[in-house]
Amino acid sequence: MLLRNQGLKVAIGPFNVRIHTHHQPLIKQLYMLYSHYRLVQDEIIEFHVRINTERSIRNPLRLNVRFLIDGQSPFESFPEEQALAVLEWGINLAIAVRVNHLLLLHSAVVEKKGAAILFPAWPGSGKTTLCTALCHRGFRLFSDEFGLMDYQRDVIYPIPRLMPLKNESIAVIRKLLPQAVIGQSIPNTHKGTVAHVRPPEESMRLSENTAKARWIIFPKWIVQAETQLEPIADAEAFMLLASNAFNYEVLGAHGFRAVEQLVAQCDCYTLTYSDLDEVTTALHQLIDES
Repeated sequence: MLLRNQGLKVAIGPFNVRIHTHHQPLIKQLYMLYSHYRLVQDEIIEFHVRINTERSIRNPLRLNVRFLIDGQSPFESFPEEQALAVLEWGINLAIAVRVNHLLLLHSAVVEKKGAAILFPAWPGSGKTTLCTALCHRGFRLFSDEFGLMDYQRDVIYPIPRLMPLKNESIAVIRKLLPQAVIGQSIPNTHKGTVAHVRPPEESMRLSENTAKARWIIFPKWIVQAETQLEPIADAEAFMLLASNAFNYEVLGAHGFRAVEQLVAQCDCYTLTYSDLDEVTTALHQLIDES
C-alpha cells in the first residue's frame, strides 16, 4: 500500500504532493475521493505531508490525528474522525504559505469555452457551494479555494481539489446533484459539519490545461435573494481583488501589476443569489452573450 510505505504521490494542479498515513479510515476515504488524481513517478515533490495518529493527552483511550509537513506540525492535533479534513486543511495551509512565485487569490475558479471565471470571496460567501454546482453543470473546476495566476504568462492554473461543503450546504448539494460523489459527513470540526465533494472526472483529466481569466465575480449568498449580477468599476474591483489575495504584499510591484492586469482584461461584477439553478442559468447566459 503506497500510503503506508513510500507514500502516495499525486499531482494536484501544478504541484506534486506525497501523502503518508497508516490511519486505515483515512486510507479508505482517500481511495474513494482521490481516485481520479494522476499519480506521479520521478517528478519533483513540492509538499511531503503525513497524517500520524497519537493518543490524546486528555483522554488516553481515544486517538487523535496530527498533520505534518516535512516532519513539522503547523497546528494542534484533532480527533481521529476528522483526519480527512485535517489533511485537506494542512495542504491548503502549505500552499497558502509557501507559494510565492504565483499570485495566490482566495477565489473559486471555473472555466467554460476556454475562459476562466474568478469568484474571489472570504469564507461564508457560498463560493464552495456555488463552485460545486457549476462544475457539475457544464463548467470545468479549477478550484473552490485558490486562484493561481502566473502573471508572467497571464494564465490561471487549475488546482482541482476536494471541495469541502459545510453544514446546510451538504444536504442542499446531495439533493441538487445526486450524481456528485460526496464523502462522509465529518461533524464537530471548527467549521461545523464538513463533507468533501470529489472533483468531476473531466476536471481532473484536463487539470494541466490552463486558461485566461475573462470574468471576476464577487459572490455573496443571501437567503431568499434574487439573482443579481451588477457591473462594478475597475477601481472597486482592484481593491476587492487585492484584499482577497494571500500574497499580494509579498509580491510587491509584481502583485500590483498582476491584479491590475487581471482587472483590465476582465469584466467585473458583484453577484448576490440564493437559488443555485437561477445563478447557474445566469452565468451560462453571461458567457453565451459574451
